[in-house]
Amino acid sequence: MTHVESVETGGTRAPRAGARAWVALAVLMLPVLLVSVDNTVLSFALPEIAIALTPTGAEQLWIIDAYPLVLAGLLVTMGTLGDRFGRRRMLLIGATGFAAVSVVAAMAPSAALLIAARALLGLFGAMLMPSTLSLLRSIFLNRDQRRMAIAVWASAFSAGSALGPIVGGFLLEHFAWGSVFLIAVPVLIPLLIGAPLLVPESRDPAPGRIDPVSIILSMATMIPVVYAIKSFATDGVSIGAVAWALGGIVMGVLFVRRQLRAPSPMLDMALFRRGSFSGAILVNLLSVVALVGFLYFVPQHLQLVLGLSPMVAGLALVPGMAAVIIAGLTVVPISRRIAPHIVVPSALVFTVIGYLLVAFTAAGNGAVPLIIAFVVLGIGIGAAETISNELILSSAPAAKAGAASAVSETAYELGAVLGTAVLGGIITAFYRGALVIPDAVPADAAHAARETLAGAYTVAQELPERVGSALWEAAASAFESGVVVTSLIGAALVVAASVIAAVTLRAPSSR
Repeated sequence: MTHVESVETGGTRAPRAGARAWVALAVLMLPVLLVSVDNTVLSFALPEIAIALTPTGAEQLWIIDAYPLVLAGLLVTMGTLGDRFGRRRMLLIGATGFAAVSVVAAMAPSAALLIAARALLGLFGAMLMPSTLSLLRSIFLNRDQRRMAIAVWASAFSAGSALGPIVGGFLLEHFAWGSVFLIAVPVLIPLLIGAPLLVPESRDPAPGRIDPVSIILSMATMIPVVYAIKSFATDGVSIGAVAWALGGIVMGVLFVRRQLRAPSPMLDMALFRRGSFSGAILVNLLSVVALVGFLYFVPQHLQLVLGLSPMVAGLALVPGMAAVIIAGLTVVPISRRIAPHIVVPSALVFTVIGYLLVAFTAAGNGAVPLIIAFVVLGIGIGAAETISNELILSSAPAAKAGAASAVSETAYELGAVLGTAVLGGIITAFYRGALVIPDAVPADAAHAARETLAGAYTVAQELPERVGSALWEAAASAFESGVVVTSLIGAALVVAASVIAAVTLRAPSSR
C-alpha cells in the first residue's frame, strides 16, 4: 500500500497523497500534541510547583526554560542525525526516552532535580520534533495537500494547548502537580505502536556529516545568550551577563563561519539567503515569543490574582486556543489567492489588538477582558504561523526538508525560551520594582514575597490576617502593573513581526 496515488508526472502537478498518508499524519500529531500540552500544563502547574518546591525567581524561570533551551540547542543536530539514520527511527527513540523521563520529572523532590529532568526532556524532545515536520514534506508532495497538512500540524499545537488547561486543571484539582508530566505516557504509547505501521521511513540521500565541533558551537551559542537575557531581565545589567552575551555571540559567529566553509555543513546556510525562508523563520520566532509570553503571565493572573481554580482558569483560555485552530485552518484557502506578504501582516494586526486589550483592560476588570483579548490574539497567531510554517518547507528543496524542519522548530523553541525569559523576566522585574512591602512583614518573609507572586501568596497565607491581606494586595497590584508594561512590549514585538513579513515574504517561494 503506497502513500501517494499515481497522477501525471510529466507536468507540474505533484502526486497527491492517499488515505493512508492522512492516517499517518494523525499519528505524527501525537508528539506535537504532547509538546503543546506539556508547555500549557506546566504554565498552569507553575503556581503549585512554586508552592511545593519553593524555587527562587531564577529557578522558577529555569523550570520552564530548561526544556526548550536544550531542545532548541539540539534540534539541528538531531535533524541531521534523523537525515542520516532515519527520521522515523529518531522519532521512536525520542518518544521512548521522553516517556521514561516524564515519569522521573513527576517524582522530582526539588526544583534542581525538576530542572534537570526538564533538560533531559529537551534532549529527547529534540529527537521528536524535526521528524514530524520533515516527514510531512516527504509524505505530502502536492503543495495544496501539504499546505493543509501543515495547517493541521500547526493546529495540533493549539489543540494541545486548548486541551492542556482542561486536562491539567482536572489533574491539579485531584492529584499532585507531578501528574501533569505523567500524561506523556498514554500519549506516546499509541505513537510507538502506530508509527512503525503507518509512517514510512525517510532519509536524506546525501546528508550533512555529523560534526561534533558544530554541535558544541550551537549549544555554546544558545545557552550563554539566553542566560544573559534572563540575567538582564531579572537582575539588570551586570558585567557577568554582558560577558555571557558576548561569549554566545562569538560562538554564533564561529558556528556560521564553520558552516559556510565546510564542504558538507551540518546546516546549509544557503537556506537563509531565500527571503521567504528567513522571513518566515523570524515571523515564527516573534509570534511564539508573543504567544508564550502571554501564556506565562495570564495563568498566574487568573489563578493567583483573580483566585480562579486551575480547572476554571484553563477553561477560560479554551476560546482563545479554539480561535488559533480555526484561524489556522481558515487561512489555507485564503493563502491560495492572496500573497503571504499581505495575509501575514494583516493577521498579526489581530495579535497586536489582543495585547493592547490586555494592557488597557485587564487590571482590576476580572477574567472576561483576558478571555476576549486571547481570542483576538489567537486569530492572528493561528493564521500567521500556518502560512509561515508552510513557507519554510516550500522554500527549501525537498532534500533539505530535515534541515528546514529543524530550523523551523529551533525558531519555535527559541521563541518559547525568549517569551519566558524576556516577557517573563520583564514582568518579574516590574513586579519586584513596584512591590511595596508593608512595614510589619518580617525580613525573611519580605524576601520570599519579592521573589515571585506565588511566594507572596504563600507568605501572605502564613502571616496574621491584617498584615497578610496588606501584603497580598500590594503584590497583586505590583503584578498587574507588570502585566500592563509586558503587554505593550508584546504588542511592539508583533508589530516588528508584521513589518518583517511585509518586507521579506514578497520573495517567491519554490514549489
